[in-house]
Amino acid sequence: MSASSPNVSRPRILAVANQKGGVGKTTTAVNLAAALATAGERVLLIDLDPQGNASTGLGIDREDRATGTYAMLLEGIPLATIRRATNIANLSILAADQDLAGAEIELSGVERREFRLADALADSPDSFVLIDCPPSLGLLTLNALVAADAVLVPLQCEFFALEGISQIVRTIERVRTALNPRLRLQGIVLTMFDRRNNLSDLVAADARSFFGAQIYETVIPRNIRIAESPSHGKPVVTYDDRSPGAQAYMRLAQEFLIRERDIRTTA
Repeated sequence: MSASSPNVSRPRILAVANQKGGVGKTTTAVNLAAALATAGERVLLIDLDPQGNASTGLGIDREDRATGTYAMLLEGIPLATIRRATNIANLSILAADQDLAGAEIELSGVERREFRLADALADSPDSFVLIDCPPSLGLLTLNALVAADAVLVPLQCEFFALEGISQIVRTIERVRTALNPRLRLQGIVLTMFDRRNNLSDLVAADARSFFGAQIYETVIPRNIRIAESPSHGKPVVTYDDRSPGAQAYMRLAQEFLIRERDIRTTA
């Protein structure tokens, strides 16, 4: 990939978020992180979803998640001591430990509860930090939005998904006003696109007519290899790099880097 990002002193932090579940959020977080790492970027993926699917998708067994995002947010354990390498060069992960399910309740009584993740990421040495958020607006997602520079929103090509995206856009505006003035919508990725289904075309057309250039040109198709890869503990970009799903995520990473270069150039 020719469009590499500039070398800057702090990472670019992006929350991969949608308040609607089942839209390809975790799949996009895992595969975009892997594709960026393959392109030579130093990437950290933070699994902030108590379901822990991003950790599973990178081959981290549940019994091997003793210290992770919960420990960092609630116990103050430094990120540098608990991040771990993956089988993909340049890609590290902070796994979702099992105690993360109770973090929403425990964070409610903690000082600077919305800023715990932002504080923990202050010294991250990465080019990009991608945060896989829960499919809800609680304190975990709020921590991600306060820490992030921008939000990447996966949008499933089905009718009800359009309603969900309006919610996350309103949430971004509220967080920007109240807690994080630098937060922006980085882009919207169309996922689970089925060329045999006219509805996919209609949803894509509606999204592009409303959001314009904020919609990525790259579309992620429905693809059996994408569905299979998590059971092997691999992103599809390494599980079957010739599959349509893998090729789409590699194109997405290239488009992402071009967009990021343009954002930094005009900042």
